[in-house]
Amino acid sequence: MTESEQVTGLSPERLLHIEDHLDRRYIQPGKLPGTLTLVARRGEIAYLKAQGLMDVERNKPLCRDTVFRIYSMTKPITSVAMMQLYEQGRFLLDDPVHKYIPAWKNLRVYKSGVYPDFLTAPATSTMTIRDLFTHMSGLTYGFMNRTNVDAAYRELKLDGNRNMTLEAFVGHLAELPLEFSPGTAWNYSVSTDVLGYLVQLLADKPFDEYLREHIFEPLAMPDTGFDIRDDQLDRFAACYQYDPVDQFKLQDDPQTSPFREKSKFLSGGGGLVSTIDDYFHFAQALCQGGEFGGRRIIGRKTLEFMRRNHLPDNQDLPGLSAGAFSETPYAGSGFGLGFSVKTDVAKSQINGSVGEYGWGGLASTNFFIDPVEELVVIFMTQLIPSSTYPVRQELRAIVNGALV
Repeated sequence: MTESEQVTGLSPERLLHIEDHLDRRYIQPGKLPGTLTLVARRGEIAYLKAQGLMDVERNKPLCRDTVFRIYSMTKPITSVAMMQLYEQGRFLLDDPVHKYIPAWKNLRVYKSGVYPDFLTAPATSTMTIRDLFTHMSGLTYGFMNRTNVDAAYRELKLDGNRNMTLEAFVGHLAELPLEFSPGTAWNYSVSTDVLGYLVQLLADKPFDEYLREHIFEPLAMPDTGFDIRDDQLDRFAACYQYDPVDQFKLQDDPQTSPFREKSKFLSGGGGLVSTIDDYFHFAQALCQGGEFGGRRIIGRKTLEFMRRNHLPDNQDLPGLSAGAFSETPYAGSGFGLGFSVKTDVAKSQINGSVGEYGWGGLASTNFFIDPVEELVVIFMTQLIPSSTYPVRQELRAIVNGALV
């Protein structure tokens, strides 16, 4: 056994399958512009490899310090921020949301009609803060393209209008019906954006300032934020959209990106940009029970609580899902307070451990933590939508195959 294998318990030779697989399957055929992959175990980085381009039009190679749109990988950060306030006694999980947003007191559920002429009925249950964490709130996303309710979200631009304040956002949501009564089903949604608003409200501080002071600065995450600074521009990746003819086309040019301008909408559900090292500091803190580099951001027992399956009767997503979209495969996965949680390895059809948790982002980024193996894996690229290729599942198989 090599010295590296003794330290990390990972085979360097077998980890090289990652580079070969990504190059042969995705980069050379032109399916992905470029990738950046990090694998760490027992706190040590065992594999870190940049491949391909961060900007195809300018022929710029992807590098370790490339800045990515992490989209929904923002959600775990927001969830941790909210649970920091839980640890201070600022709220309880079974608190009704209307305790903090009075306009949400008499929420109603969609029956028929199109916006603005909806036929609704009173919700049969009260939305709690836990419902927001677990996506059992009855809220939705406009990009689902599934119902007349999400069509209203699109019309009102509730999926991330950068000129909309969080206060205006929750105000619009109060006027729209829910997809279902809270706690009765699971549906991926803007729930975590509402949590971001609640962080701001409970901490009496702008959401971005709170994240900077309580997560980014303690964990040495200088490149993580809601917009791109001038000094980051040269490292900011282009983002691409899947195209069935040409495989991908430019979706967001870094030079003209909306991320260049300061956003009014501080999206706790999908608004952050970050680097792989910044996000590794966050993920490794979670893997180590809430602490990294001598700085603790959350308590060990709180984190253990967050990564349990909080779905009713320990069900997995197929048993409760109202929609078809998730950033993780449904089978064998439940949901905790901000992450998906693997509940059944065989049912998931992907090797790993019970209790593995993590999430992904719209542009195909992904991370997962295996607390049993003390394993952290982060994958960065920029291709929308995240469901285009099964690269996340394939990486899990390769990484777990490298454990010795």
